[in-house]
Amino acid sequence: MADDTPEDYQVQINRYAQKMDQSTSIDEVRHLLESALRQSEQDLANVRAELERVRRLIHADPMTGALNRRGLSTAFSRESARADRHGATLCLAMIDLDDFKEVNDIYGHQAGDNVLLHLVNLAHETLRPSDVIARYGGEEFVILLPSTGLEPGAATIRRLQNNLAKSPYQHHGQPVLITFSAGVAVRKQNETEVQLIERADESMYRAKNALKNCVMTAPL
Repeated sequence: MADDTPEDYQVQINRYAQKMDQSTSIDEVRHLLESALRQSEQDLANVRAELERVRRLIHADPMTGALNRRGLSTAFSRESARADRHGATLCLAMIDLDDFKEVNDIYGHQAGDNVLLHLVNLAHETLRPSDVIARYGGEEFVILLPSTGLEPGAATIRRLQNNLAKSPYQHHGQPVLITFSAGVAVRKQNETEVQLIERADESMYRAKNALKNCVMTAPL
C-alpha cells in the first residue's frame, strides 16, 4: 500500500484546488480534474489491496497458507448457507498426520513444518478450486467439500492419501513417508460447524485407533 497518510491526501487535494483556482484555461482545468480523479482511483485501489492483504492475514495460517480457524468458520458459514439455499450437500473431512511427533524428533521441527506445507500444497493440487483446506491445529487439518456426498467425499480424501504416498516430502533428497488418518462426515440439516467437526473428529479417531492411514465415515 502507498505510504500516503490522510494528511498527504489533504495536501494533494489542496494542491489540485490551488492549481485549478489559478488556471485560466478550461482545458487545463479539465486536465487537472482528470488527474485528480486518476489519483483518487489509485488511492482507492491501494486501500482495497491493503484490506485484502489484511483479510488474508487474519484468515490464514502464516506457516502453511491454509485457512486458520477463523477463516474456516467464515468459509463454513458461506458454504453452509449456499448448501441450505440450493438444497446441496456439504462434506467435511478431519485429517490428522500419523506419528507426526516422530518426524519432528528424527528430522527436526523445520522439516516437520515443511511436511505440513507439503501436505497443503498437495491438497491444493488434488482438490477442486471450490474446496477449502484449513489448519485446525498442530498437524490437524479440516477440508470442506461443497456439493459433495459422503462416499465421494471419502474417495477424494483417499485420493489425497494416494497422492501423498506417490509424492512424499523430500528431506535432503530422501523421501519422508507420511500418512494421515481421516474422518469424513456430511452436514445434516441445520447442523453447526462445531457439531459437524465433532462427528468427523470421532470418525478420524476411529481411523487412528484402527489401522491409521485410512478413512472412516460418520453415520448419516
